[in-house]
Amino acid sequence: MFAPPPNQGKMLIAVGSSVNVGYETDPLRAKILIANADGSGLRPFASGLRNSVFMTVHPVTGQVWANDMGRDYLGDNLPPDELNIIQDGNNYGWPKTYGKNVHDYQFDPNPANPADPSAGMTPSYVDYPAHSAPLGLAFVTSDAWPADYKYNLIVAFHGSWNRSVPTGDKLVRVKLDKQGNYQGTSDFITGWQQPDGSRLGRPTGILMRADGVTFIADDQAGVVYRLAPIK
Repeated sequence: MFAPPPNQGKMLIAVGSSVNVGYETDPLRAKILIANADGSGLRPFASGLRNSVFMTVHPVTGQVWANDMGRDYLGDNLPPDELNIIQDGNNYGWPKTYGKNVHDYQFDPNPANPADPSAGMTPSYVDYPAHSAPLGLAFVTSDAWPADYKYNLIVAFHGSWNRSVPTGDKLVRVKLDKQGNYQGTSDFITGWQQPDGSRLGRPTGILMRADGVTFIADDQAGVVYRLAPIK
């Protein structure tokens, strides 16, 4: 994707981690990178991001928003997956912290600064339920949608793979005001996950056109759904 001001015309590139949790030997991993449109000038933009596959730009503030998938093997309910507002030079904590700057003592039992092990880390903006696997996200900007959805964020939860009770497999609505202030999260489209734990599909990417028509990719069912406002 292309960056908003002050980096207008530059590309932002997400590069995931190579491990579940650990220090990377490749300095470009677990980061969002920035480069000129021709690929030159590549450098880290934000770090401490385990796997921020999808990003988008807030239509009013111009800030970059990104989902991030947390590590596994801390149980069914930890760590939260995250929604982050990405700023140049910030570190979002992985692998040492997760969520609201909660220190991962299983990975890092002896932090360098025991008094404040999260020093220098940026907390998540919104915590999602653990193992939701948030992927695609899109801001609602079209007047064809109901008025109370304007500037809300629609997010695809791809769903868990090893949780004892499956979670995710749905679209959620992150309620926001015009400036992006968080007001809550609720289900938007469900039904892919069945009562017996089986799945009819797993939503991934979201593309929302200016006229409000929205396309949702499903990488299990191998289809793209079309969602259109009622005229």
